[in-house]
Formats: sequence, structure tokens, C-alpha cells
Amino acid sequence: MRHHIHLLRHAKSSWDDPGLPDHDRPLAPRGRRAAERLGRHVAATGVVPDMILCSSARRAVETWEGIRGGLPPGTPVEVSPELYEAGAASLLQRLNLLPERVGSVLIIGHNPSIEALAIGLTGAGGADAIARMKTKYPTGALATLVAEETWSELAWESATLERFVVPRDL
Repeated sequence: MRHHIHLLRHAKSSWDDPGLPDHDRPLAPRGRRAAERLGRHVAATGVVPDMILCSSARRAVETWEGIRGGLPPGTPVEVSPELYEAGAASLLQRLNLLPERVGSVLIIGHNPSIEALAIGLTGAGGADAIARMKTKYPTGALATLVAEETWSELAWESATLERFVVPRDL
């Protein structure tokens, strides 16, 4: 079965309140605008996840809220505190546990984990897109990968990078 993996780094967060715990930081106005643009992008490019895994951090949840309009209504969303501090290996393990009926997943999380997962999974793809992704994975960046393995067999360098977009490109 062919699986699509969409890896979205949360949009730009605000640092206006230095006393606010990191987990509670909201999106900055620029981040809210970027999330709305990403919502239009996912709608236009046919991103249709069967499931969304989202970090419980406020900026990740607000990113999800910003793109939600571009996704099918009723898409199951799992907001998880484990995704807040998960490393790339933990994120891969989470993907390995997905049921096969899930053909496409969107993970909304944080760097360095989202970037490391995207780079680690990529074994093929367009050289320019791979180079851009490896150079910088900014806030609001979205990598779309395709894997032919079952979820339980998904491993490092087993996916193909189909697309890499950043908010300033939209």
C-alpha cells in the first residue's frame, strides 16, 4: 500500500511574553497568516490525510486550526503531549504503529524532530527539493513524502520526497 506522510513544522510562534512557558507560546501574527496560506495550499494540492497527529503545544494546535479549512471536515485529529518533545526516532516509531487503513497522515510538530524525520525518511526525490529541505526547514515548512512499505516496515531512507514548500513560497 502506498502511504503519504505530510510533515509540517508549526508556523511562526510569538516570543512577546518571555515569561510564558514554551509549551504555551501562541502563533505570532505572521504565523497565523502562514497557517492560513498553508490551508489554501493543502486544499489546492489535494492533501487529504486520513489522520492528523498534532503536538499539544499551543503553537502546533493553532497551526492545525489555521490549516483546518483546507482539509476535509471530520478528519480525525490526535493532539498528543508526547509529540511535543518526541525525537525523530520516536516519531518514526509512532508512524510504525499506524493501522494500515490510514493511507495518509499529517504530523504537526517541532524542530529539530520534524526536520530530522523528513530528512531521515527521504531516500529519493527531486535533488533540488531535498537540498532545500536539508538546508533549512523553517517554521511552517511542509514536506510530503510517499512510502511503499507498510507502516510497520517504514524505515529510514525508505520514502520519496514528493514536495517541500515553505510559507514564503505560497
